[in-house]
This record gives sequence, C-alpha cells and structure tokens, in this order.
Amino acid sequence: PANYQRWTRSSPESICPGEVTLHEYQHHVYAVVYSIILAPGLLGNVLALWVFRIYVRETKRGVVFMMNLAVADLLQVLSLPLRIYYYLNNNWPFGHPLCLFSFYLKYVNMYASIYFLGLISVRRCQLTVNPLMYKNKQKGDILKCVFGWVFVCVTCIAFPLLRGSPRNPGECFSELPTKKINVLTASVLITFAELMGFIIPLIVVVSCSISTVLSLKEVTTEGVQDFGEKQRALKMVLCCAVVFLLCFAPYHITLPLDFLVKAGALKDCATRNTIQRSHIITLCLASLNCAFDPIMYYFTSDEFRRRLSNETTRVRPNVRVSVTARC
Repeated sequence: PANYQRWTRSSPESICPGEVTLHEYQHHVYAVVYSIILAPGLLGNVLALWVFRIYVRETKRGVVFMMNLAVADLLQVLSLPLRIYYYLNNNWPFGHPLCLFSFYLKYVNMYASIYFLGLISVRRCQLTVNPLMYKNKQKGDILKCVFGWVFVCVTCIAFPLLRGSPRNPGECFSELPTKKINVLTASVLITFAELMGFIIPLIVVVSCSISTVLSLKEVTTEGVQDFGEKQRALKMVLCCAVVFLLCFAPYHITLPLDFLVKAGALKDCATRNTIQRSHIITLCLASLNCAFDPIMYYFTSDEFRRRLSNETTRVRPNVRVSVTARC
C-alpha cells in the first residue's frame, strides 16, 4: 500500500553511489569504536560498582542513581565482544534471539543512561538549593530507579520488535530488515523517542545547570552553606550535561533525518550519504558514555576518589601476602 514504507535499504535502482560502500564503512567504524570502548568501559564500570556498593547506604547524594547508571553501562559493555566479532567477521553465528537481545541492550543502555543522568542532575541541584528537604530520600530514589528500568525496558522492546528475520544467513544489527510500518505510526514512535529521549532530558539538564550556577551566587541560603560543596555539585551537574550533549544529543538530531532517508523522502545523493554516515558516527557517540561515565564519577566526586583509593590500598597488602605465601 502507498501509506506503508520499509525502513530498509533503497531498491537497487535508487541506490546512490556512496551507499554501495556504506555497509563496509559502518562495519569498520563500529569495530574500531567498540574495540576502543571495551576495555575502559569494562574496567571503569566494574570499579565504579565496587566502590558504590560500599557507601550507597551512607550518603543521600544520589549515589544509587550513579550505581544504576554503572549497571546500564556495564550491560552494554558486556555485549560489545559479540558486536565486535560480528563487525570484524561480517557474520553472526550466535543465533537470531541473541542478536535481537544484543540489539535491544544497545537502546536500553542509551535511554537508561539518559534517565539516570537526568536524575543525578536533579538530585545534585536539589542538594544545593534545599538539602534539608532531600536528605532522607533514599527510599524514593529506589522507587525512581525501579520505575525507570521498567519504563525503559518496556518501551525499548519496540526496537527489536520492528526488526525482521535476516534476509541472508549471518546478518544482524543494522543489516536486519525493518518490518513494514505505517508512516503515521513511525512518526509517532520517532516523536516519542525525541520527546522522552532528548527534549525533556535536555530541558531538565539545562535547567539544573542554570539553577546550580545561580545557587553559587547566593550569599546566604537555606541550603548548603559550604561554597565548595556547591562547586562540587555544579561540577557533577555540568559533567552530566556534557555527557548528555556529546553522547546522546547528536543521535537524536540525526534520528529523524535518517528516518527520512530510509523512507525515501530525501532524494539528493550527497544529502543521503552525509546523513547516513553521520548517523553511524552518532550511534558510536551514544556508546561512548560507557567509558565517559566512570571518568565523570572519578573527577567530580571527592568521596568516590577517596573510597577508591582506600579500597585499592586495602587490596594491595592482601595481594602481597598471597604472593609471599606462594613463594
């Protein structure tokens, strides 16, 4: 029917010259970027969870949100070896269900990360403006985390459900054909993703940044009296904003443009090639948060650095004792 579009490669007669090499281009880019992310992402998030488990009950500064953010990042990092294998070998031997699950984890990580970055920004902002009101909110924080995971996991099911079975053996991820879908339905889905994954979080992160900056200018407040404490909170809020704008904003800017290309609404070959290649880069940027988030914890939290140092110092004597005993 005329009101249906297939979000897949264009028909052979409509393919632009640059689109012939797009498959090879995206495989090279994804393999390189995911290989770079794997080691720091795995090590950083495991260390972060190791530290967070110690003092999650001792502080009310939204550590539970950072712990959940680390879990989201770790879930995607654990799927990267399979992605790297696929893009290096151009073959997926692990079965279609695991392909869809790995595909699903990519978007769960993206939107869970956006959600928890927003919560971290809000909590740090609240603690600078009115800390007494939010000092005993850990139970509420846990409920927010549960709601976030349920909401993200349920809504992200749409991504694998829209993908069909591979046309050729060994195909996975971006090579999976997209099922036929009504243009109106597709527009609603993209609008929902843009609104919940970009517009609302952008407003939240920017508002928290502005509010925290303004709180630094106040001479006396009912909130935190320690100027240094406010500066540390501002550093965390601004880092959340930077991670969001660098990793997730570009993807949501190219998402509707990529949809127009796949729907055949854009005919100019130069425009099509630019959008498609840019969209691949923005998907890579959306994965970089797995490596950026642990760096954010380390450089914006004195408590995180102190406890990480204490834990590593405690481990070293045990390692020395173990080595000595073996000798």
